[in-house]
Amino acid sequence: MERRHFIAKGIGTGLVLGAFPQLLQASFLQDEYEVQQITSGNKQHWFGYYDKWQIDPSGRYALGNKVDLLFRSPRPDDKIQIGLIDLKQDNQWKQIGETSSWGWQQGCMLQWIPGSKEEVIWNERSTKGFYSKVYNIRTGKTRDLPMPIYTLSPDGTFALSINFARLQMMRPGYGYMSASQTIHTEKAPAAEGIYKMNLITGRTDFILSLEELAGLNREVGSVSENYHWCNHLLISPTGNRFIFLNRSRPYLLNEETKKTKNWNADYVTRAITCNTDGSDLYVLNDSGNFSHFIWKGDEAITAWAATEDGGKAAFYEFYDKSKKYKLLDTERMPSNGHNTYVPGTNYEWILNDTYPKGKERLQELYLYHVPSKRKVILGSFHEPKEFKGEWRCDLHPRCDQQGKRVFFDSTHVGGKRQMFSINIEKIVNA
Repeated sequence: MERRHFIAKGIGTGLVLGAFPQLLQASFLQDEYEVQQITSGNKQHWFGYYDKWQIDPSGRYALGNKVDLLFRSPRPDDKIQIGLIDLKQDNQWKQIGETSSWGWQQGCMLQWIPGSKEEVIWNERSTKGFYSKVYNIRTGKTRDLPMPIYTLSPDGTFALSINFARLQMMRPGYGYMSASQTIHTEKAPAAEGIYKMNLITGRTDFILSLEELAGLNREVGSVSENYHWCNHLLISPTGNRFIFLNRSRPYLLNEETKKTKNWNADYVTRAITCNTDGSDLYVLNDSGNFSHFIWKGDEAITAWAATEDGGKAAFYEFYDKSKKYKLLDTERMPSNGHNTYVPGTNYEWILNDTYPKGKERLQELYLYHVPSKRKVILGSFHEPKEFKGEWRCDLHPRCDQQGKRVFFDSTHVGGKRQMFSINIEKIVNA
């Protein structure tokens, strides 16, 4: 595969700046960062979400998805290719599988199993429903697990799962359309919720029901009669607890309500933490506004959210099993993004992005140093207007496991999803 490089100058790559010459003002130009394009061609390539390992422990291999250019929801018969990219062999793409269990925002949950140098995992579909497949890159052997995965434990021993068909119906773009067209008309079924699966044996335990979540006491008004779902599950670094979003809407989402209701905003969000056996639930935040988040150690969660006492939406550190919080830098991180901590920096460096801004629709990619409040803009990248709603292409930046490189998805070259990387080693080690 041809290797392509660009130079990011604060507000974008050279290609983007050429598209918008009016932006070439000296006040915008900052340090230059080389942007390497690691996929190309007529197909779209992307990885998916920002809280999963795309790069293997050695730093040599990247994972990715490949699909035709299309602007609609995936159907049950739409398949994507799953590939292994050799970053040391001119970014050569090797197909290792395919699946019809995928969505635009989180792909097929493709990722390296934490702690493994050889095994990757993704979600699959059969006539019986959704499941997950483990693939060994050295032997080529596969093994199937009975449930699809949502998030993996940091030690690679277990996964948490949900009903992806229900998620797609309640929040299009994040789940998978069911081939049976099952209609989830129950508001909070007792038999659906969150599952825990052993990644070796496949043993699965049902640990938390939607019925239990709907019945939780809520001082600002009950949501027990809403239609409930869960998403954005993430396990703490030690694997003892996890956080998830319990969302609910007062009406069933269908073709009629999609046209007549503001369904993409008419839901209540509660951030809840819990032991990984389903016990000791704690409503961390019930402001109704809680978005992207990442664990900061085992005691805190850094998130874009409002506070329960009326604080406006911003980035905060929320402390588990406590109503304490700390406001972060609203000047340098003023808007919502997909935030993570750079590995190996003792939680000092945050990697983040923004949604498209201005008439140029530029997505900013940056690093933020918490102790010094220093912001380093790695670049801004144009997203064509066709990429919107469910099939938008967020940058979803993620680091390799050494914290040396940033990888991200972008549509700024050729109007297709492709993957790119930037070396940040000199920045975070300065």
